[in-house]
Amino acid sequence: GNACWELFCLEHGIRPDGTVDPANPALGRDSAFSTFFQESGRGKYTPRAVFVDLEPTVIDEIRNGAYKNLYHPEQLINSNEDAANNYARGHYTVGKDIVDKTLDRIRRIADNCQGLQGFMIFNSVGGGTGSGLGSLLLERLSVEYGKKSKLAFTVYPSPQVSTAVVEPYNSVLSTHALLEHTDVAVMLDNEAIYDICKNSLNIQRPSYSNLNRLIAQVISSITASLRFDGALNVDINEFQTNLVPYPRIHFMLSSYAPIVSTQKAYHESMSVNEITTAAFEPSAMMAKCDPRLGKYMACCLMYRGDVVPKDVNAAVQSIKSKKTIQFVDWCPTGFKCGINGQAPANVPGGDLAEVQRAVCMISNSTAIAEVFSRIDHKFDLMYAKRA
Repeated sequence: GNACWELFCLEHGIRPDGTVDPANPALGRDSAFSTFFQESGRGKYTPRAVFVDLEPTVIDEIRNGAYKNLYHPEQLINSNEDAANNYARGHYTVGKDIVDKTLDRIRRIADNCQGLQGFMIFNSVGGGTGSGLGSLLLERLSVEYGKKSKLAFTVYPSPQVSTAVVEPYNSVLSTHALLEHTDVAVMLDNEAIYDICKNSLNIQRPSYSNLNRLIAQVISSITASLRFDGALNVDINEFQTNLVPYPRIHFMLSSYAPIVSTQKAYHESMSVNEITTAAFEPSAMMAKCDPRLGKYMACCLMYRGDVVPKDVNAAVQSIKSKKTIQFVDWCPTGFKCGINGQAPANVPGGDLAEVQRAVCMISNSTAIAEVFSRIDHKFDLMYAKRA
């Protein structure tokens, strides 16, 4: 969350204390960022976001970090005991005590919106808080804001990188809430992003902040169309319309290209065709599964920077002609493309090189089943031992 807002602030010229940078060229020209920031009486901008955790350490990091003055203190909520990697504690006991306070804050922020479109939920489902409290929150949001769309960015446990033995239990239990109470869920997993950092960015030992900054770029590309005006814009509700053939098949794969490190930044800029092809590579996927073994039901490509529709059409045609990329035959498979003139912003001292153009792909592919079957298998192994 913090990495995302760090990037949004850079993109919109908002300083870490919430004031606007007068040297920013986008100033005055662009009011679209008010979708994500609300202006206070004193001309400060605060994110329309609520951070919740059951234990204080992570939230305290934000309270004392570089962006401590950006957030409203009441939007950072924590309780004093964690869920101990236990879904039931996050959902039924400790989480239950904090959920009303959280919903109250969300209600206040929602009341300040002129046209509330929906919610974005960021959580990981390996631990107890992300899975238990995350599910509880989704259920309550469905009750209170029935028709509003909910877009979830969910970090699933990785095959190799594991922090708790009971991750499969937590994931399986919270997947039920994701099925019932979200409209689109974008799956991420730490291992896939870890590998991208190691292989594409040459970071020997990636830290969580490296991973988060990469995820932030993806989320920024997805939401760029809501925050800037562009030629072909993609709206939150359009995701659902274009990517979800049946309501329950809404777990998405995401990828981002080009991922080039600052040392490797080539002098030439990558063409639209090259970055589009790169986005379909299995190594660019943000969840560990092989899209070549599945079929695509729908694709959404969001381009940023110096891109014209003619190049996009040519790139899409060349993808369609490739034999390795297969589409299902039981529903019309289209490419939804969005173009946004704003080039991707860079975090000073970040890992990604500055590029003229980038693409982020969200795809609905049958290959995502690999992620579920892997967790399912681990669940069965543990359950058989009655662990």
